[in-house]
Amino acid sequence: MAYHVPPPAPSSNNHSRRQVMAAQQMILPASPSSSSLVQNLVNLAQQVAMCERSAVCQKRNGANISRIVKLLSPLLEEIRDSLHPLPPSAVMVLHELQLIMQRAKQLLDECRKKSCFCLLMRIIIISEEFYNLMKSLSQALESLPLELLELSDEIKEQVELVRMQVQRGQLYVDPVEEHLSEEVADMLQNLEREEIPDLSGLRKLFTMLHLNSSGDCEREMQKLEDELTIDSDNPENMVITSLISFVHYGKCVLYGVMQTEGSENSSREPGNSCVVDVGELSSSGRGGCSSSPPDEFRCPISLDLMSDPVIVASGHTYDRASITRWIDAGNQTCFKSGQKLSHLSLIPNYALRSLISQWCEDHHIPFDKQDKVSKKGSNMEHIATTKAALEATKVTASFLVGKLVTGSPEAQKQAAYELRLLAKCSMDNRMCIADAGAIPLLVSLLSSKDSKTQENAVTALLNLSIFDKNKVLIMAAEALDPIIEVLRSATSMEARENAAATLFSLSVVDDYKVQIGSKPMAINALVVLLRDGTPQRGKKDAATALLNLAVYHDNKPKIVSAGIVPIIISLLQDDEAEEIRDDILAVLALIAGCPDGLAAINIEATAIPVLVGLLRSGSSRGKENAIVVLHALCKSGGEEVLSSVLQVKVARPSLNFLLTVGTPRAKRRAISILKLLQRWEPVDYSTSSNVYTSIDMSTRL
Repeated sequence: MAYHVPPPAPSSNNHSRRQVMAAQQMILPASPSSSSLVQNLVNLAQQVAMCERSAVCQKRNGANISRIVKLLSPLLEEIRDSLHPLPPSAVMVLHELQLIMQRAKQLLDECRKKSCFCLLMRIIIISEEFYNLMKSLSQALESLPLELLELSDEIKEQVELVRMQVQRGQLYVDPVEEHLSEEVADMLQNLEREEIPDLSGLRKLFTMLHLNSSGDCEREMQKLEDELTIDSDNPENMVITSLISFVHYGKCVLYGVMQTEGSENSSREPGNSCVVDVGELSSSGRGGCSSSPPDEFRCPISLDLMSDPVIVASGHTYDRASITRWIDAGNQTCFKSGQKLSHLSLIPNYALRSLISQWCEDHHIPFDKQDKVSKKGSNMEHIATTKAALEATKVTASFLVGKLVTGSPEAQKQAAYELRLLAKCSMDNRMCIADAGAIPLLVSLLSSKDSKTQENAVTALLNLSIFDKNKVLIMAAEALDPIIEVLRSATSMEARENAAATLFSLSVVDDYKVQIGSKPMAINALVVLLRDGTPQRGKKDAATALLNLAVYHDNKPKIVSAGIVPIIISLLQDDEAEEIRDDILAVLALIAGCPDGLAAINIEATAIPVLVGLLRSGSSRGKENAIVVLHALCKSGGEEVLSSVLQVKVARPSLNFLLTVGTPRAKRRAISILKLLQRWEPVDYSTSSNVYTSIDMSTRL
């Protein structure tokens, strides 16, 4: 493929269209006075003249526009200081100059702040932008009625000289930058042919682009990712993904990885357990800033703020685009719960969409552009991988695996960290890493005495496990026992949490639910993490892993014997554990399906009051699971349990409330409990205020 952005087709109206587009982008005061307009121009001219220019791209064009604007500053200052009113024709020209200078400043800022690789690949387009600005400036100066302005002869002569100089200007494409652009394109094409880039040529290129360290490359990769759009059909996206993989390869082979606390934290992404495109996959959310969206507004698959939330048969909500790709890939299970979907219909979640829209409005984020708050790298999953990007990832993975095999302990730690980052996005990346033979080597690092090495290894395995074929390879590498040991005894809480999330990811496969449950320490360690883990991450990871394991019936008694029931009852009363309430209620509902579970719940003195209280609060899913547990207790516990329920003053009102707002399943359980209570202690249901008598008997079946 050709690695450049083609220039627009020639058109006689091209220049005027650019002016219109520029005018639409600029925010001008409504009908400014002449004096304020001129003062704005003086300030703007100073900003353009002093604007810091790019050290790599468009150096000459940027210097030219800054120099020309600086030469016009005396003109603007003399107009500002004049006591004579400005004629309308001059005001119109000054408005035009304001637009031109605003666009010049914007263009200079873009050349300084944007990805140098993207600027190189767009060298013709950007050079034309500078040229068109000069043409617009020439036309504006030609239209300026100097004879109507009270200006000194010296200023008039200078303006005329500037106009003539600008008029003689030609389109300039820097030959050095053009050569660099060609070199980049050649290297990408060589990668497509599976040719490894020459190391000396690669180093020379990165040096010329001022990419002199691992940190420089990280920042360049971030700038490239910022260029990605949510439009998967945009051809620029494919070029950018190739460049990201290319820079990543150069970073690894030239500079290695500089692992710092800051870089680790920035690579950790908020999200849900076993999710695609997350730095370290987790079942919890961690917002890094005040505008980080709530977890419930993020899609569990992409971790992006949902723009079109839909409900699947399991009751979970996803963004339509993400769950559609999941289903189109041949999956017929719920991504989050692993439950087989009874149908593949997608039901719009209008209520949640309204809440997301309101949140965006409150945080001044346009609802149609909420991808701006998504995580680093999260735009890449939906973009088709190019041949160059794939080959760059392959050689990067092979290089890092080589470090795992022959490197020093420090080099192994760094390579594991780099693999952890590489595996955070794109199924192709995860496939390439596994094909390079990384999984058995990462498993061996789980027993490392270095806590960071251990943490990097388990997190890399977690990210790799998202690719279904990698689950098989991880299990074949006998990773289960080492992962459980990390979960039990790692000194890093983050390593323990990610080990729990890895068990969740693996337990999506039914056979692995059995294997994990057969390990005596696995369930015990998850229960301990549920009790001791961090509120927003560790407890969530443990809860979702236990929920998945509890789907397999033979695991339920093991979970009960690990002492989970008193922990869940305690957490249900803890306001800090509100985020995991639905998950732990779901676990409780599952283990209530076995005698040991019911017995353990029944002996908890506060269980019934807590469950009754939850019938009026929380989500529909939470209410449903609370009534399921309460119903199981009432059915099996006899008069003692029914008496305990009646001792809770709000029991009947809460049950009647659920008949109004509950799910169909919850309503059936509520009716059944009310019947049991009526048989055990008959009450008068004839009052009009009692909701129960208003229910048609056909709905009670």
